[in-house]
This record gives sequence, structure tokens and C-alpha cells, in this order.
Amino acid sequence: MRSLPRFLRRHGAALVALLAVFAALPGAARAVELIMVEQQGCQYCIAWKQDLGPIYPKTDAGQFAPLRMVDMDDGLPADVAFKGPVIYTPTFILVDAGREMGRIEGHPGDDFFWALLERMLAEKTDFPGSG
Repeated sequence: MRSLPRFLRRHGAALVALLAVFAALPGAARAVELIMVEQQGCQYCIAWKQDLGPIYPKTDAGQFAPLRMVDMDDGLPADVAFKGPVIYTPTFILVDAGREMGRIEGHPGDDFFWALLERMLAEKTDFPGSG
């Protein structure tokens, strides 16, 4: 432990420079995610996870805004500033840098989900779209 301050004195500037490089990377600067708030026994949550869950990470939207699943009974994540309470499940909350940007309440069906999600991404973020 005595050598740690000496290491920092010698290499501190290099560590700071390295951290600055990582912070400047495109993926590091953007922290967009989609939070799915679900609840045990929710038939619409189950349907979404079966029908769209396996597809989501393979889509442009899924690559841009990775999915984080949260159980409503466990409470909402403390690292996000939500605009209001979650009442319905599933609720899909678009988060950018820890702040709620928009949400889709319920599961509107496959086609409507993709349309609503891409519209929300295009309006609230720098999402390039799928085309």
C-alpha cells in the first residue's frame, strides 16, 4: 500500500489522459438505455419478452438503447431521475444520461411498439434510425 502514492505520482497524468480518451469515445459519452418495468404475472410483459425480447438487442434501436429489465416490486432504480411513477406494466422508459426522456406505457402490439419506440428515439435522442 505504501507504493500506491508513488505509483500515482509517477503515472497519475497518464491515467488521467487514458480516462479522458475513454470518456471521448462515442459509446462512453452516450448512456441511452430502455428500461422495461415489469411485474410478476403480467401477461403483456410475458408476451413482450417472448415475442420481442429475443429480437430487441439485434435491432438498431436495441443496439442504440440497450434494455434493462426492472421488476416493479423491487422499486425503480435509484440511478435514474424519473418524471413520475410507473403505474402500468410493462412500461418502457427511455433514459439518457440517467434522465427519463420518454415512455411507452403498456404493450401496444409488435408493430405499434417498434413505431412508437423509433419515433421516441428519433425525437428525444440522436438516434440515426434504421434506414
